[in-house]
Amino acid sequence: MNFDLSFSPLVPFWPLVALGVAAFLALIALAWFRPRGATLRGVAIALLLLAVSNPSITRQEREGLPNVLAVVVDKSPSQNLDGRDQRSAEALAAIQERAKSLTNTEIRVIEGGGPGSGSDGTELFRALSAGMADVPPDRVAGAIMITDGVVHDVPENVAALGFDAPVHGLLTGRPAERDRRIVLTQTPRFGIVDKTQTVGFRVEDTGIELRGSIGVVARRDGEEISRLIVVPGRETTVEVPITHAGPNVVEIEAAPAENELTLTNNRAALQIEGVREKLRVLLVSGEPHSGERTWRNLLKADANVDLVHFTILRPPEKQDGTPINELSLIAFPTRELFVTKISDFDLIIFDRYARQGILPLLYFDNIAQYVREGGAVLVAAGPDYAGPGSLSETPLGDVLPAEPLGGVLQQAYKPHVTDLGKRHPVTRDLPGDAKEAGAEPSWSQFFRLVETRQRGGQSLMSGANDDPLLILSREEEGRVALFLSDHVWLWARGFEGGGPHLDLLRRMAHWLMKEPDLEEEALSMHARGGALTIERQTMADNASPVTLTLPSGATRTVTLNQSEPGLFTATLETGEMGLHRADDGTFTALANVGPVNAREFQEIASTPDRLQPIANATGGSVRRIAEQDGSIELPRLVAVRAGARAQGSDWIGVRQPEAEVVRGLDIFPMFAGLLGLLLLIGASAAAWAREGR
Repeated sequence: MNFDLSFSPLVPFWPLVALGVAAFLALIALAWFRPRGATLRGVAIALLLLAVSNPSITRQEREGLPNVLAVVVDKSPSQNLDGRDQRSAEALAAIQERAKSLTNTEIRVIEGGGPGSGSDGTELFRALSAGMADVPPDRVAGAIMITDGVVHDVPENVAALGFDAPVHGLLTGRPAERDRRIVLTQTPRFGIVDKTQTVGFRVEDTGIELRGSIGVVARRDGEEISRLIVVPGRETTVEVPITHAGPNVVEIEAAPAENELTLTNNRAALQIEGVREKLRVLLVSGEPHSGERTWRNLLKADANVDLVHFTILRPPEKQDGTPINELSLIAFPTRELFVTKISDFDLIIFDRYARQGILPLLYFDNIAQYVREGGAVLVAAGPDYAGPGSLSETPLGDVLPAEPLGGVLQQAYKPHVTDLGKRHPVTRDLPGDAKEAGAEPSWSQFFRLVETRQRGGQSLMSGANDDPLLILSREEEGRVALFLSDHVWLWARGFEGGGPHLDLLRRMAHWLMKEPDLEEEALSMHARGGALTIERQTMADNASPVTLTLPSGATRTVTLNQSEPGLFTATLETGEMGLHRADDGTFTALANVGPVNAREFQEIASTPDRLQPIANATGGSVRRIAEQDGSIELPRLVAVRAGARAQGSDWIGVRQPEAEVVRGLDIFPMFAGLLGLLLLIGASAAAWAREGR
């Protein structure tokens, strides 16, 4: 219970000041002249001034509020190593028991750094701020952090904490921990396909005394590309060839050290996005025709395609008196295109091309060799492929998957995707294709089909009489596509509603140029959030189980289920951050869950260095509670006043704030009512009586 004296003047401030000055001057005059009854007059004047000031006594009933002690428990993945999680649980239970001896103190347990924190590091102070958001700063008794000490959001100063109380750190890691880790120092994000990129790294050891060097293996997409011997602490570089477009996953793995905490951070990964330089495409049109611009428009619409297009307007043997300078803008550089620089092209397209004496047979032999060495050729055929001068009669015919029978069907038919085509990524799920067996696709008809006999490759689309329409084939290192109708332009022009010409032709061209997403046999893995999706594209009826290797080294077998023809998938959550590897015995796929090289695993060994500055600034302490044998030794909890020392050799201080709440309030005016009136009348009467003697 508290008593306070307060004033509530009956007149405004400045009149009260004037009255006070007048009373003061009167008292000086009384003291100077000393008339009879001067003392009693002074008392009367003072009581009058006091009455105008309206003094009152306030009585308050106060009740102390409970203090709140925050205990932040680190739930980050690094706490699962070497029994740290068990020591954390034991320390928390012991603190809760010992806190019962603290008067008027409430324990609030806050978990931080767990899988749902949305961060790639241990952020305990963010969890502390969120967990104590409803507690006024003057009620915070302190914060105790049970952690390995590797905290990534330590505030720079005490003001950022939001309260004035000691912060203590209790480290769960044992003394003299050993760990080895890879630190990436040069991490390019992009690389040009068929060129190399430089990746820089260094090996860092904690608590390891090693004489000599360390073996390091570099891999790309799971395939070993280099072995190196490095010195710890010294930066090293490795050249990584970028072999394909899209993600190229690079791993750098150091040899393990004896008795180290974990092998997770012995391996670092980065993803280099393979980017093709301008795709160079050579389009040779044998004659002007209605569908010629379909191919040109498709290729020119892609800004990444560098198109070289020649159209043969007139065969050399035709003699009509037209001057040479009016036949073409430039001469057809046949030798330069098909001998000197043929390997510079990613794709060669022959559109309704027939031999007309322009390209000698030797050039076609060069083209066939270009395919076998990894090139790509697309033949968009018309009647030219069935008649004299057909490309099948040249050395190029040796790599073409079908030979003409000499006839061309001239009848209406709807192209159909074959059963094999429904599994192939080039033709699977084409817009407008029939979903049910026996149903007709919704696209328009074609009216011409070259009759052929298939001798290789895969027929993905068929035409009239179920004859092949689209055949894709692999020839040694290269690829060939044969499209046996020149009426795809009807789809482009919207005839009878048109058809998916853009999807079909673009997929066909990208498959020829070895786009990874269009491979008919492939294993891929993608991570979204904490979930992994494994996909196996195959032309077979089923897919083999996949062995999934987790970042910790543990393995599990995953069974894939067919989600659509030719595509088998599985989605699962592993509960681990880092690089995951899937292997089905034929293909290997890699995917990273969470941030690449998360901060959480870049430094594993427990340390007091990160928490020590903020602990010192708040009067707290950081100490290791784990013994070498794995047992724990906890300090005592001691209540201390604000500003007092908050740590000792075997104890840590918990501040005892003085926050209170007012439960009752009584006000007693001193000059109100009869009492004030009697005092004033009594003082005036006494002065008058004394003066009248």
